[in-house]
Amino acid sequence: MPGGTAAPGLAVVRYGQERVLRQADRKETTAIQTITPSWLVAVRAAESKKATDIKVLDLTGITSFADFFVISTGANQRQIQAIIDEVGLKLKQQAGEMPLSIEGYTQADWVLADYGDLLVHIFSPKAREYYDLERLWRSARTVEIPPE
Repeated sequence: MPGGTAAPGLAVVRYGQERVLRQADRKETTAIQTITPSWLVAVRAAESKKATDIKVLDLTGITSFADFFVISTGANQRQIQAIIDEVGLKLKQQAGEMPLSIEGYTQADWVLADYGDLLVHIFSPKAREYYDLERLWRSARTVEIPPE
C-alpha cells in the first residue's frame, strides 16, 4: 500500500486525508446490558398509572402492520389520558420511540397509539367490552407479563 502498510486481509478506505489509527483500548466489559422490549416499557408505564386488565398480544407472523398489542383499561377519561401520556413519555425516555400517530385522545373512550411494530390500546371499560380485541385477535399468542 502506498505510504504505509496494512495488516493482511484488511482494507483501508481513505477519505481525502490520512490519519494514524491507534489500537483502541480493549477493556473487557463485565456487565451485560439487556434491552427492555418496547411492549414491556409500555406495560410498566400503564401499571404506574393504575391501568387495569393489561394484556399483551404477540401478533408476529399473524399481521404485517404490528408485532405487539398492549391492551389495557382506564376507569375514566382523565385516567385514560394519563395512562397514554405516561406510556408516550416512558417509550420516549427509555426506548427512544415516538408515536407515529395517536387516535381518540380527546374523547378518551378508546385511545390508540401507533409505534410501528407496537400498538397501544387504552379503553374505557364499556369500549373494552364492546370491541373485545382479545376475541378479534384470538389467534395471537398472549405474552406473559413478568413481575417487576
